[in-house]
Amino acid sequence: MRTALTELVGCRHPIVQTGMGYVAGARLAAATSQAGGLGVIGAATMSVAEMTAAIRRVKERTDAPFGVNIRSDADDAGARIEVLIREGVRVASFAMAPERDLIARLKDAGVVTIPSVGARRHAEKVAGWGVDAVIVQGGEGGGHTGPVATTLLLPQVVDAVDIPVIAAGGFFDGRGLVAALAYGACGIAMGTRFLLTSDSPVPDEVKKLYLATRETVVTTKVDGVPHRVLLTPFVASLERSRLIRAVMNGARFKRLSGLSWAEMLREGRRMRQARDLTWAQVLQAANTPVLLRAAMVEGRADLGVMASGQVVGVIDDLPSCRELIDRIMAEAENSLSHLTRALTSPRLPDRAGDG
Repeated sequence: MRTALTELVGCRHPIVQTGMGYVAGARLAAATSQAGGLGVIGAATMSVAEMTAAIRRVKERTDAPFGVNIRSDADDAGARIEVLIREGVRVASFAMAPERDLIARLKDAGVVTIPSVGARRHAEKVAGWGVDAVIVQGGEGGGHTGPVATTLLLPQVVDAVDIPVIAAGGFFDGRGLVAALAYGACGIAMGTRFLLTSDSPVPDEVKKLYLATRETVVTTKVDGVPHRVLLTPFVASLERSRLIRAVMNGARFKRLSGLSWAEMLREGRRMRQARDLTWAQVLQAANTPVLLRAAMVEGRADLGVMASGQVVGVIDDLPSCRELIDRIMAEAENSLSHLTRALTSPRLPDRAGDG
């Protein structure tokens, strides 16, 4: 299946695995790209050295194109861009809109730039700045999310911009891929569905919890902004003592990241300005990397937060990335065949005109 996405980045199938922090490492990204999709390393939770090592591990495992997701507002964003260019990474993706100078540097080096957006006006803004494509995530998606459903947001963005649009939020099978194409998208991006594969590094006990938990909730108690996560007893408890917990997790994140208090304060100022947060929300945001790591790396579902899209309610298996992508493409072909037959089958007589 050839679309504007496959032509733009060189993958065989119009399926993107999103850059999930602590989940989308070299193993998952390489497995996705090797299977014909576009694997993306989630480097926002990595140091520059860790990101570089992950890029090289993917290159050792596959010659297929892949991407790296970074934070455009990070203090070391420029250094990360230089690594992507030096290592020949095909795609740079961003959870937040990259600055114009970053886009220009990437384009000059031949790197495809694909930010994620959650509103039409954001898509229009970055399209005007020269990005190559956008991922549009509707409210069904996991992690930081907005209030507008994909079925409403996607056609708005497709009609508003003249660059390729990739649909995210609520996708897990071939029927969804066909639906996204019908709306005018050039492919789909999936997070939760790839998290729940045998190639995902998430601990088995956490995967089992995902498969057993059918309900998600959008909460602001994790980091001060809307965040779709699995509804667990721990998430319900975040309402209590969240300020004290945030301070403690901020100190723990300082140890994990190696940042100084001065660097963390500068980071906090950037977050406050870029995302229009209060200082209380910035303090809460210290929760996110620590709580995600607790579940996704340490396997502590009782002490961590598990970002999840609503599709978790209809997922019940753990295929490999190759099995998943092959299945989605077969389902898409079957759906298209059904539609073609429906359009070309003889029409029944109009009963109102009979006799």
